[in-house]
Amino acid sequence: IRIIRQPYGNALLVGVGGSGRQSVTKLATFMADYDLFQIEVSSAYTMVEWRDDLKLVLRRAGESNKPTTFLLTDTQIKYEAF
Repeated sequence: IRIIRQPYGNALLVGVGGSGRQSVTKLATFMADYDLFQIEVSSAYTMVEWRDDLKLVLRRAGESNKPTTFLLTDTQIKYEAF
C-alpha cells in the first residue's frame, strides 16, 4: 500500500508462479480504495484492443481523478509490443 499511495507510485512485482503477486496487488488496491483495471485477453485480442483498453483506463483515471491500479500479468502479454 505504501508504494501505490506515493505520488506517481508504481510497482513491478516479480516472483515465481503461485507466489501471490496478483492477490497482493488486488488486496492492496482494495485497502487503498483504488479502482482496479485488468484487461481480459482472448485469442482474438489484438493491438487495436490493447490501445482501446489503455485509452479507457487512462480516461477513467483522469476524468474521475480516481487513483487506479492497472494490473497486467505475464500470461496476458500476447505481443511484445504490449
